[in-house]
Amino acid sequence: MLQRPAENEYDAYYNRYISLVPDGNFLDLLGVQTHETRDFFEKLSEERANYRYAPDKWRIKEILGHIMDSERVFAYRALCIARGEQQPLPGFDQNDYARTANYDSIPIAKVVQHYTALRVSTFLLMEQLSDEAMGRMGVASQKPISVRALAYIIAGHERHHMKVITERYGERAVPLVN
Repeated sequence: MLQRPAENEYDAYYNRYISLVPDGNFLDLLGVQTHETRDFFEKLSEERANYRYAPDKWRIKEILGHIMDSERVFAYRALCIARGEQQPLPGFDQNDYARTANYDSIPIAKVVQHYTALRVSTFLLMEQLSDEAMGRMGVASQKPISVRALAYIIAGHERHHMKVITERYGERAVPLVN
């Protein structure tokens, strides 16, 4: 069972995500989260998926796109560090990624399909990593981080954005696993 990362395994900034991940079997939680998020977005009409509450804010489906882009980056970092990469891994600007991703022109059903495929890939990566690999440390965005912390960040980051949708977009988000 994947242990919760210690505070010295990640920059304090990421506690905002890691703290949202409940205790329990991490892979089980990730699986449940995948189904809940997919089910939530599958029920959105195209019109609702394109809603934004202010002109300079992301559309609901762009939030899912951001979740996916971030997950891809975090999973890549996890893979690199798990395999012993010693080179520092670069950061990324979420707003630049969102601006160029073009998720607003992709039907929500296709975005959900991409999310599901990505999450299966992330799940399988995390499932096959050994405890030793999960504990490996590397550098990303100029800060030390463990593979274990990256796994928790993926889950917590998604939980964070589902909460944002609930609070700011007026959607009833999926129940959060406790």
